[in-house]
Amino acid sequence: MNIITNDHIFDAFPELESKRLSYRAYRLQDASALYDIRGHKSVAKYMDSEIPKSDQDTKQRIQKMQSDFQNKKGITWAIIDKDSGKLIGDFGIWRIDKANARGEIGYVLHPDYWGKGYMSEAIHTIISFGFNHMKLHSFEANVNPMNSNSKAMLLKFGFRLEAHFRENYYYNGQFLDSEIYCLIKSDFH
Repeated sequence: MNIITNDHIFDAFPELESKRLSYRAYRLQDASALYDIRGHKSVAKYMDSEIPKSDQDTKQRIQKMQSDFQNKKGITWAIIDKDSGKLIGDFGIWRIDKANARGEIGYVLHPDYWGKGYMSEAIHTIISFGFNHMKLHSFEANVNPMNSNSKAMLLKFGFRLEAHFRENYYYNGQFLDSEIYCLIKSDFH
């Protein structure tokens, strides 16, 4: 049986909003703000991916996000603080497995906004969208085991640890562990 996810969400970028935040597509002019987030030492600590060295690096990342959306491979929202209009982070759903109605999530938030409930608000909004509009059945998140804040956030929303892979990922000259968390629609609260 082939499960059908809702591909119509890729017809036009779905702009969302919650109490304090709005969520929109990235634009090339967001490169500097994205660089400030992804290049921040506290954010990069657990990213386990290439740290941008310039706005040009983040422009390329934005172009990849735009291409993934156009090719129905993934969707990444820029998270905007409604009060200031400032881009403060992002949230993506990618590696969408349409046959199994599953997507992988990833998110990042500028440290100035940590501990204020912004990521909780974003997770609730976007996970709800994924289940109710994209018609996904489950989400997974791949987390650096040292990132206790991210793990606590996932657990708060009902994600469960499914696997701990030992030294399965090579980055920056060393092998790293990863943990895989899963959220099934019926577990979401």
